[in-house]
Amino acid sequence: MKRINIYSILFLFSCIAMAGNETRITSPNGQIAVELRTDADGLSWTVSRGGKAVYSEANVTVNVGGKVLGNTKVKSIRQRTASETIRPVVPLKFSEISYSYNEATLNFGTCQLLIRVMDNGVAHRFVLNQKDDVEIMDETFAIRPADGFTVHYQTCGSFNTSYEEPYQHKNIDEWQQDGKTATIPCLLSGADDTQLLIGESDVDDYPRLFLKAEGGAVTTTFPKAPITWEPRGDRGETITKEADYIAKTSGKRALPWRWVAVTDSKGIIEQTIPAQLSRRSVLEDTSWIQPGKFSWEWWNGATPFGPDVDFKAGCNYETYCYFADFAAKYGIEYVLLDEGWAKSTRDPFNGNDNLRLPDLIKYCNAKGVKLVLWLPWLTVEQNFDKLFKTYAEWGIPAVKIDFMDHADQWMVNFYKRVTAEAAKYHIIVDWHGSFTPAGLEQEYPNLVSYEGVLGLEQMGGCRPENTLFIPFIRNAVGPADFTPGGMNNMQPDKYRAERPNSGAMGTRAFQMALYVVLESGVQMLADNPTRYYQNDDCTRYIASVPTVWDETRCLSAKAGEYLVVAKRKGQKWFVGAITNGTPRDLTLSLSFLASGNHKLTAFKDGVNADYQAMHYNKTEQSVTPGTSLNIHLAKNGGWAAVIE
Repeated sequence: MKRINIYSILFLFSCIAMAGNETRITSPNGQIAVELRTDADGLSWTVSRGGKAVYSEANVTVNVGGKVLGNTKVKSIRQRTASETIRPVVPLKFSEISYSYNEATLNFGTCQLLIRVMDNGVAHRFVLNQKDDVEIMDETFAIRPADGFTVHYQTCGSFNTSYEEPYQHKNIDEWQQDGKTATIPCLLSGADDTQLLIGESDVDDYPRLFLKAEGGAVTTTFPKAPITWEPRGDRGETITKEADYIAKTSGKRALPWRWVAVTDSKGIIEQTIPAQLSRRSVLEDTSWIQPGKFSWEWWNGATPFGPDVDFKAGCNYETYCYFADFAAKYGIEYVLLDEGWAKSTRDPFNGNDNLRLPDLIKYCNAKGVKLVLWLPWLTVEQNFDKLFKTYAEWGIPAVKIDFMDHADQWMVNFYKRVTAEAAKYHIIVDWHGSFTPAGLEQEYPNLVSYEGVLGLEQMGGCRPENTLFIPFIRNAVGPADFTPGGMNNMQPDKYRAERPNSGAMGTRAFQMALYVVLESGVQMLADNPTRYYQNDDCTRYIASVPTVWDETRCLSAKAGEYLVVAKRKGQKWFVGAITNGTPRDLTLSLSFLASGNHKLTAFKDGVNADYQAMHYNKTEQSVTPGTSLNIHLAKNGGWAAVIE
């Protein structure tokens, strides 16, 4: 992400007014207000939207070496306002982001607390001013929503998690009763469609945040810093000794941003807070970073079965040449070799005997297709010194690294160390078995996606009612490698499938719409080339959908129920709509189009899609900015279109 300019850094006493022990900060557009209070109980604040209080925040402290900071008297408050325009290297929503904020810096002497109020949310972070390295014992805050909010959260049995559990939907008291820890991000929905999304950004040399319900509020918890650990098998670790602190780090630094998006369902889809609060790219040359699509063989069992298949399918040269032919025909940039390509998962340098890896690389290069190699993270760590240099020499432009399943300080640093090393050799990275984005993808934009989501690889566990929440929670903080594209479509009550005949819940149009709705710098085509050949019109559409965008507009939305989003790349608009188990009729305005006549090509649920989920119809029509479209979505259905 490149900075264009920062302008108008001013003192704004009109927007930040102080009276006694209370301070008021408003967003630049005046819709969000923060009322700060300092009293005997320390610092707290209440956030309102449109004049209505939506949540309060208290117990905002950091424990450094056993001393709690942030709960003492504020010595001074400095105020400013600023605006910035940035251009993401990998633009998932907008190719240009302009935003403004008002900010207060509270000085406690040994630390500062920054509170930033934006038009789309509120963020805070501690800035330490200590000598040498320090041990962070804990960091706390407690968010208490107004009455009537439902929490949508992803639980984890421990800090050892892949962030792939289904979302739970409870009020805070119910969550507290089940006693489970949750991953971040976390969404709170009000009855009036007020949406509060809790996230974090600029996490560096620090553990990832987890959440729990306590005392009627959402509070914090962190994994301890590991001191010693041992490998567990070929891809895991067992922590044998933990510190009593969560991080040992520089005493002069800013801690991560903690933020709450304060908006509605449509605003959650369009907000760009993670990019606003992240570091800018440290890479001077980013021209080699090429987002795109992967043809992927794991989900479909690597067993093409068309009339032109006269070879034994598997992790071998012939099969991957077939995948490369498919990718070349449809303009798909990459072919991913998942687990099984190597002789051993512990050896990243030797393909299995049937793969003929050097010959396969040459074949793919001749087709204009690039190979991507899957690796367990432990193998990356144990071969760190020469791995990426070797792959660059081979002509491998991308890797998929899997099974980290931890989010402590050491593992956060591992992600950065690996991504930075890959960047030296112009290699892009897709993290699987991973935590969720928190800024590294902006600092090193060769990090094009993370998993950390309950995606299609879970097959029968990937249900439309859960997927409907992903754009409002997981994708709202950054790229998510969901691996869509199933052509064997079934309604949930009719689901019967397993590899190699893998199946996807939801209608065909639902699966196609996911390519527009979901955000990822790399997007998989998860199904079998044979199935894609059998569904040529669908395949040509999904292969044409970009993975990066110039503009995003949410046309209609209700968190977890339905979503219609339009995205522009150049002169083309793509529109995707999905719904949960409730069928819907929606009216869409096309007023966002430029003047003149446009051609719309759409894939819609067929009349029988509520029973036979593969039923769809393709339609074409002429439209203008004055056109209103009436679309019908079957249960667990969708609608996908391109306008040009």
